[in-house]
Amino acid sequence: MPYKNKKLIIFDLDGTLTESKSPIKSGMCQELNRLLAEKLVAIISGCKFEQFKKQILRYLRFSNQFNDKLLSRLYILPTNGAGMWQFDNGWKNEYQENLSNEECEEIIEKLKKAIDESKVKKSAVLWGEQFENRGSQITFSALGQEAPLVKKIKWDPDKLKRYRIQKMLSPRLPQYTIQIGGTTSIDITKQGIDKAYGIKKLSKYLDISICDMLFIGDSLQKGGNDAPVKRTGIDWLSVHSAEETKKIIQKIL
Repeated sequence: MPYKNKKLIIFDLDGTLTESKSPIKSGMCQELNRLLAEKLVAIISGCKFEQFKKQILRYLRFSNQFNDKLLSRLYILPTNGAGMWQFDNGWKNEYQENLSNEECEEIIEKLKKAIDESKVKKSAVLWGEQFENRGSQITFSALGQEAPLVKKIKWDPDKLKRYRIQKMLSPRLPQYTIQIGGTTSIDITKQGIDKAYGIKKLSKYLDISICDMLFIGDSLQKGGNDAPVKRTGIDWLSVHSAEETKKIIQKIL
């Protein structure tokens, strides 16, 4: 495989390492352990850092053969690269591009108007918070943050509902980056904050050239929240499931 010499492997989270909002499986834990022994690894996602803890970090930390030395080789970039965390005797925030309270209020207000204007049918039932302030990002989750995966998959499989909302929202918020994320969500960050931004920050922070990196994600199509990485010139691989990702890791190793 032509990626064996890459120094840094960067992953999306949902749909790539795990199912949406679901814990990482033991088999994937083992493969990440093996990968971290040989490469630097980063995970970049639209979720906040606390969600990384729930889905990934708590399982890696207590899996067999895992230790702090391996953990220090892992870089976590929440909210589509608007922040970065590294382990050094505990998780430490290296940077954070937060929105102001006024910006958050403006985004949520105009997002609600765009949803009404789009005529997308609202869910009669919500599972958890629908409009979430993640500090550096506002996220709209159509069915709520804790919606069952089976419900989320059925709601907008072709992303057309969210594209309609995005189309209505973009003219209202031209100074922000608006991305389709996850299975039911829309992510809004400061202008220019996306996964390309996160990769460039990693390149500078680690002093590693983009050509020495590989990105693996499930939403690299036009309009997908992984698509911005292509602007960096990084080598990338598109996957459809965590099982496919696991096989790629095995080939790299």
